[in-house]
Amino acid sequence: MNNALFQPIQLGKLSLNNRIVMPPMTRSRSTQPGNVPNEMMAEYYAQRASAGLIVTEGTQISVMGQGYAWTPGIYSAEQIAGWQKVTKAVHAQNGTIFAQLWHVGRVSHPDNIGGQQPISSSALKAENVKVFVDNGNEPGFVDVVVAREMTKADIQHVIGEYRQAALNAIEAGFDGIELHAANGYLINQFIDSEANNRTDEYGGSIENRLRFLGEVVAAMTQAIGADRVGVRLAPFTSLNGTVDATPIDTYIAAAVLLNSLNVVYIHVAEVDWDDAPETPTVFKDTVRDVYKGVLIYAGRYNGENGSQAIDAGVADMIGFGRPFVSNPDLVNRIKHNYPLASHNPETLFGGAERGYTDYPEYSPS
Repeated sequence: MNNALFQPIQLGKLSLNNRIVMPPMTRSRSTQPGNVPNEMMAEYYAQRASAGLIVTEGTQISVMGQGYAWTPGIYSAEQIAGWQKVTKAVHAQNGTIFAQLWHVGRVSHPDNIGGQQPISSSALKAENVKVFVDNGNEPGFVDVVVAREMTKADIQHVIGEYRQAALNAIEAGFDGIELHAANGYLINQFIDSEANNRTDEYGGSIENRLRFLGEVVAAMTQAIGADRVGVRLAPFTSLNGTVDATPIDTYIAAAVLLNSLNVVYIHVAEVDWDDAPETPTVFKDTVRDVYKGVLIYAGRYNGENGSQAIDAGVADMIGFGRPFVSNPDLVNRIKHNYPLASHNPETLFGGAERGYTDYPEYSPS
């Protein structure tokens, strides 16, 4: 069978061996204190380096950018040195790895950000959203709090943090970065109409709500080159309380904007629960028309429908999330139609090697 997932592809100046993407997945294994990437994380990513492209778990760009306990950062010298272990291990296996840069905005709690109040586009609370904290007593989930509306000075400051994080990622040895503009986090809180009630140039119209996204991307591409910057969007999810009134119009406009900024890829996170609606065909077709870079889709894909999406011209690469948790050799399993192992949900977040680096490769009997 001629599976399109195994065709090589050019991503900017990078030549990738296949079109399989390991997308970002929070695993909360960084070393404490300091949220520092470690040798265990290096082994985990190196085990999965046969993917055409790895995108790391979200890594916060600042203290204020952190939403959950034990997630790694990319703003301190120790964190950059930790990520260097990861990139070195992946490159030793001939892999390609981008860092996902993350600011959670209002999806946080003072216990995770040094006692400060979270910031967002608007002074709103993400309803029915909890985050994981480790406040020194008993780690566990707590409700998020009402955010503080960002001032113009705050906006410029955070744009600077994103720019510096992109430079830090290159210093850490990454091949590029992915801006996390999805799943209800800070940039998504500006984009989606129901999370943004600003009345200045960052709120109201679609153009205004996309302004922060555009300014962040422009700062990062100016710092490290557009051929090393990708962006993740989630047009039709309502994760962490962000909802847009006109998602097709809003996110097609986002694709037009990102095309004008020459980002190397757009990574669309589709809704992936069992009975979720399909992403509208008109959206996929229009994005393909208006955006000329590499298009990645991640959601309910397997080897067969992923290959079909590429053959149909809808996607250029396909992300496989949870299957990569328990199948470090997922690329080989898809290639040979080997069965997939199931992951242990109890060991997804936090802990040590169990349920992280101890999943075996498939051995044909």
